[in-house]
Amino acid sequence: MRNSNRQWRLKRRPVGEIKAGDLELIDAPKPVPGEGEILVRNVYLSLDPTNRIWMSDMEQYMPPVAIGDVMRGGTLGIVEQSNADGFAVGDIVIPGMGGWQDYTIGSASGPFPAQKVPKIPGVPLATFMSALGFTGATAYFGFLDLGLPKAGETVVVSAAAGAVGQIVGQIAKIKGCRVVGLAGSDDKCRYVVKELGFDACINYKKEDVAAALKRECPKGIDIDFENAGGAILDAVLANINLKARIVLCGLIAQYNASAPVPGPYNFANILMKRARVEGFIIIDYMPRFAEFAMQMAQWLMEGKIKDRVDINDGLENAVTTLGKLFTGANTGKLLVRVSPEP
Repeated sequence: MRNSNRQWRLKRRPVGEIKAGDLELIDAPKPVPGEGEILVRNVYLSLDPTNRIWMSDMEQYMPPVAIGDVMRGGTLGIVEQSNADGFAVGDIVIPGMGGWQDYTIGSASGPFPAQKVPKIPGVPLATFMSALGFTGATAYFGFLDLGLPKAGETVVVSAAAGAVGQIVGQIAKIKGCRVVGLAGSDDKCRYVVKELGFDACINYKKEDVAAALKRECPKGIDIDFENAGGAILDAVLANINLKARIVLCGLIAQYNASAPVPGPYNFANILMKRARVEGFIIIDYMPRFAEFAMQMAQWLMEGKIKDRVDINDGLENAVTTLGKLFTGANTGKLLVRVSPEP
């Protein structure tokens, strides 16, 4: 294994799309764990739309990544050295926000304490970064706690073939809802309908979305799990029912905007339909993570939930791989394999 620690550090705040030189890859010394700490070799790095938010200095739910600091990101890895009770060499752990680097120092305390990953027969390690990780928890709490689904209701999921969207749609089917996805290619639409069980999927790059939603949601929209924003959210608002719930998980359509983005043109419909729009951040639900993990593990073992993981090799490719989220080139949860699985 490496004797140094490659790190992606934020060099300047991106304007618009991330460009060459906004981050730089450097070699730093391999870290040494102190008392109560563990040294973790990162195996998987999670790439998420929120990475782009953290690079900016906009108002956000966590402090922006400072210029010169290691880029923030969730990781899963293996303990190589332990000075902490409860952790042994060889344990698989999620060390908190491990960052875009080869090695992470973790501990059992702090805002993001290290957590051991259990061994579940038939469940790949990468699933703990997807359906059994923050991604799955985002889908679970966002849809159930804020969406409050009832059997027979119509649910729309934007970015339906993405990391969170693929899970939301399946939970909605478990709860007896009609589920209509929005995705950016015919292949993605086939995936969510044929493999995940969505009732329909609209290719937003080929169809008039508002008209297609009217066709696929003849009874209107009761719940919108919103990952995209922009024109897609506007089209959804034109088709919502009385007392609709809009669960605002993400706004990926506007994260690379270099100027202020206008609000939805159909905003008045929220008033007319007495709809509720609520945003949420998954870190607010950390105290309830065990509740989610038990239910999701059961659904996975019963075959009621499937997930697709898009694994890309090489920490050195993290920046270009992140770009797949904004071009729609990925299907499912996007990961970088930093080092081999144990």
